[in-house]
Amino acid sequence: MTEICPKCGARVAGKAATTGGTWMPLTAGILEMIIGIPGLIVGLIAVAVGSFVTFFIAGLGGLIGAPIVILSIVAVIGGVFAIRKRAWGLALAGAICGFIVGLPLVAPAILLGIPAIIFVALGKGQFE
Repeated sequence: MTEICPKCGARVAGKAATTGGTWMPLTAGILEMIIGIPGLIVGLIAVAVGSFVTFFIAGLGGLIGAPIVILSIVAVIGGVFAIRKRAWGLALAGAICGFIVGLPLVAPAILLGIPAIIFVALGKGQFE
């Protein structure tokens, strides 16, 4: 992009250079969804099965599955916002929630959660 118009010689106001590529928010959003959607399914199963199995123990399954469901929903919503490059804070919150959802199995947190957090943080300039 040129700073001076070749026709009239006037200075053209351009957008400041931003850090991070346009691929970072997209990749982060995809990673958040890869963690969030299975986490949501596992959380719903934990709520359903846990509530059925522990019917006589005051619904203990809901105490285990409900936080997983909530964190997974935030991860999926954050992934959508990261892909659309909107609401950087929500995209970052989704990446962090995805990391937390992946922690019980360790590998998803390391392979998907940490890169999602890094890509959202480095791609901050790409968000509106």
